Amino acid sequence: MKKLSPRTRVLTGTAVAATLAAGTFGAVSANAADPAAAPVAKAGSGATTGAAGKNLTQSTHLTVEAATGAAQAALEAAAKENQRVSVAVVDRNGNTVVTLRGDGAGPQSPESAVKKAYTAVSWNAPTSALVERLEQTPNLKDIPSTLFLGGGAPVEAKGAPIAGIGVAGAPSGDLDEKFARAGVASLGR
Repeated sequence: MKKLSPRTRVLTGTAVAATLAAGTFGAVSANAADPAAAPVAKAGSGATTGAAGKNLTQSTHLTVEAATGAAQAALEAAAKENQRVSVAVVDRNGNTVVTLRGDGAGPQSPESAVKKAYTAVSWNAPTSALVERLEQTPNLKDIPSTLFLGGGAPVEAKGAPIAGIGVAGAPSGDLDEKFARAGVASLGR
């Protein structure tokens, strides 16, 4: 067996340690998703969990079922007006929860719908209102993954944005946004 140089041994050891740490972090992250599964330290027990009370925050997210229902409601609103669109729902962090491409919707529409939803939740405002801000601050359009065209609507709970719904494919941003708002409205039913 060939002897490894000291530098190679250090690099190999570092890579192994990083891999083990990543695996541990992944396990901790998976447990953090379910607070009931996380171990709880009792006062005076000497055990520590690393994060408690003031170090934690909770956020509200739509379920996949609710996001899919909202997207379907937006598609149905578009179908009533003979419009072929795509709909996307993103969570508070801008992660895509669901995308539905309606029959006959253009090939660009799914990606545009995601970007509109992302833009709406990022600024907690309808994208039509954000289009007006571009006149004052044209550099906004340079922010990655955003699209400043009508068709995105935020979803709020307790005054805070929790999701965004984006619609793309209708002949105008006003129509796209009308359908996105129908998706938002369906969540209140």
